[in-house]
Amino acid sequence: MIKEARLRAGLTQQELADRMGSSQSVIVRWESGQRSPTVETLVRAARASGLDVAMSIVARDIDHERQIRANLRRTPEERLDGMVLDRKGVARLLDAISLK
Repeated sequence: MIKEARLRAGLTQQELADRMGSSQSVIVRWESGQRSPTVETLVRAARASGLDVAMSIVARDIDHERQIRANLRRTPEERLDGMVLDRKGVARLLDAISLK
């Protein structure tokens, strides 16, 4: 999230570090996954980038998670074939790319 916020703002790692009162090496560790920032740090980084963080707690959709895991095991071609065969999948695809 920190890298995405920084890139959206067009900032370098050093510029974000300066705005946050941190160091560029800390930004590198957060962005590379070497260190996990706290939620408060994520909010500070987003705000330093001119953005904000919105969070909500929602019901977990276990069926959706199963579908995602199953799709990740398939090749891109298999996923596309499955969507083409599924009329609902085609409708969702058309909605997503606004061709409907």
